[in-house]
Amino acid sequence: MSARDSILSRIRAAIADLPSDPVEVPRSYLRTAPGIAPGDREATVALLIERLEEYGATVRRIPETALPAAVAHALDERAARSAVIPDGLPAAWLSQWSGQSRDDAPELSKAELDATDAVVTTCAAAIADSGTIVLDAGPGQGRRAPTLVPDVHVCIVREEQVGSSLPEVITRLDARRPITWISGPSATADIEMIRVQGVHGPRKLTVLIVR
Repeated sequence: MSARDSILSRIRAAIADLPSDPVEVPRSYLRTAPGIAPGDREATVALLIERLEEYGATVRRIPETALPAAVAHALDERAARSAVIPDGLPAAWLSQWSGQSRDDAPELSKAELDATDAVVTTCAAAIADSGTIVLDAGPGQGRRAPTLVPDVHVCIVREEQVGSSLPEVITRLDARRPITWISGPSATADIEMIRVQGVHGPRKLTVLIVR
């Protein structure tokens, strides 16, 4: 057994008895984003779009019927000729795209992922206040590596998945799952406060919000 396998085995054993009940959020926490009334879906989605665009993501709000065309356009405008398609992502969503779809089963190697232009996923939730997309390796999301290595990420978010604040969203998530938090394209300003994109994930993020 490798050191990695040993560490993961010990982690699994340590969390095996954790309760599966949802996380409880203290009553004192702000339940919705400032200025957003509870249940105001339009304002919540508008805030998510505003935050994502501030980070440099491309965001489009579309009807369900326009999704195949929107996915094709999102990939074509980034000149993506190949894309990882996680298990559970509806094949119909790629029906209007002429590029190469790559399944991640069996798992693609790091070299194969690096040679792939894009990844298309769904999400587990989205947080408007922070402009964050949440992935938990559920259907249509796949494992973490394909969402970090290719240079382009196209993410499909349904309006009902958008919460206005972290306390509102976190109760929907299972802490035992591998959760990834994405706030815009990958970037850092750690070195001399100069913003650099593509440090630890895709440099280009397109979010398609489905009405």
